[in-house]
Amino acid sequence: MDDTKLSQRVCIACRGDVPPLTGEKLKWWVDKLNGETQEWRVIDGHHLKKEYTFPDFKSALEFVNKIGALAEEQGHHPDIELSWGRVAVKLFTHKINGLFDSDFILAAHIDQLHSY
Repeated sequence: MDDTKLSQRVCIACRGDVPPLTGEKLKWWVDKLNGETQEWRVIDGHHLKKEYTFPDFKSALEFVNKIGALAEEQGHHPDIELSWGRVAVKLFTHKINGLFDSDFILAAHIDQLHSY
């Protein structure tokens, strides 16, 4: 597989005619993401999840807005939960009801947004 950093890649739309990632392919993507970022969890082999904390609601909302702009740019849209001082992000590819390459790429991009 390609060694290009995930945050340097662009999400590719899933046509829906591929199976979700499993087995060694899923492990490769998880290892690649965890090597570049931290704290993303794979839940039931179905989706990625991560929570971010902030000192207040305004900071959390600003982060959500950045994620929204990124999602539109990449054409890949996460589920986002916003509350006071906390943002939870859940990623999976709806067309295949599971994980696809772009979920890991978007996760790395979201982490980059948070690091600024």
